[in-house]
Amino acid sequence: MASTPASAPTTPDPSPAELLAARPMLRMDPSAGLCIEDVPLARLADAVGSPAWVYSASTLRRRARALTGALEGAALRAKVHFAVKANPNLAVLALLAAEGLGADIVSEGELRQARAAGIPASHIVFSGVGKTERELRLAIAEDISQVNLESAEEAEMLSALAVSLGRTMRVALRVNPDVDAKTHAKITTGTSENKFGVDFPLAPALYARIAALPGLEPVGLAVHIGSQITQGVGAYTAAYRRLGELVVALRGQGLPVPRVDCGGGLGISYRDEAPASPEALAGAIQSGLGNLGLELMLEPGRWICGPAGILLARVVIQKQGTARRFVVIDAAMNDLLRPAMYDSWHGILPVSPHSFAAPLAPADVVGPVCESSDTFAQGRALPDLPAGELVAILDAGAYGASMSSTYNARPLAAEVLVQGGEWSVIRARQGYEALLAGSRIPDWVRA
Repeated sequence: MASTPASAPTTPDPSPAELLAARPMLRMDPSAGLCIEDVPLARLADAVGSPAWVYSASTLRRRARALTGALEGAALRAKVHFAVKANPNLAVLALLAAEGLGADIVSEGELRQARAAGIPASHIVFSGVGKTERELRLAIAEDISQVNLESAEEAEMLSALAVSLGRTMRVALRVNPDVDAKTHAKITTGTSENKFGVDFPLAPALYARIAALPGLEPVGLAVHIGSQITQGVGAYTAAYRRLGELVVALRGQGLPVPRVDCGGGLGISYRDEAPASPEALAGAIQSGLGNLGLELMLEPGRWICGPAGILLARVVIQKQGTARRFVVIDAAMNDLLRPAMYDSWHGILPVSPHSFAAPLAPADVVGPVCESSDTFAQGRALPDLPAGELVAILDAGAYGASMSSTYNARPLAAEVLVQGGEWSVIRARQGYEALLAGSRIPDWVRA
């Protein structure tokens, strides 16, 4: 779930100076070059190599506090569950857990990551359309906060499992309010006939059916209308008002509805988008659900961690074509998939102070993978970037490392967490031995 709308920009690209000014965790030191907090990126590249993911701890904390503060300011009784899929690094999860955040998970692996990071089971919500019996057994055994059911079939399966284990599982029903969030088609999740959740007209009967199933305790409703929503809060307001009406209707049937999981999806500014603020989102929640005495949940991912990370890369070669300049870097689509998958836009800054102040000319920034889609930018205004120069690809803290692969037998990049002038490797660069270790050649192939 990681993208911006696919329509071509109609405004000029932000300049390097504008990109830098809009990102408070970064600064250009006249001698040390581009720094994240107080750590020069060139120093990190020398120490850990490239490509590398670098995250700002202060930015993660600041954004987590801004969101929780907005909810408190709107007098909402709300718990924030970080969407682990956005950035599952254990250090990131542990930092956010220390800020009081729980976890929104979509797999057994993410459940185990959340628990390993110290997040209590009571602060974990399990979402997703394809939970397996094995995953649900673990959720029951761990006694997590709730499972968000996405179908009648899943409700029946979970009921049977809970009964077989002699347990009762708290569940919410995910409904699709048929609201178009006007985001990328691949990450729109709240319209009718979507693979996620159940269509709105079917929800009342299914909720009543769930309440009658053994081993299940219905505790409310859940909704998620999409990701990278930047068109204000109108879609949120419409969705939450529909949910509020459904809460009233279900309670009118004598059914308990103490909670609503409001989902996530609040967008960030990759280029020049102007997404809604946390305060505006809190206002939309208050408008639709605030007077119903509900316990509320929110599942942000990108909004918290996206702006907190960069992908640090080094120029391999600068290649001049007949009409186009290509800057080939050592990061690739296997590292950051979003541009290839969604045509998404990421700002790119040179790390050298000399290059930052140099004249700009159009360039295509590409990776070394054998795919034409391995492209990070086209016609981007950048300085001369000869081999060895470092660049920072911005706003890569969400759906970056978590979507990485070893395509073209490229090892996974290192991850680094920075706080002030300190830094630590929070995931070591994968070695080639580790890359090969899982493969086996059967004796009959050798024979």
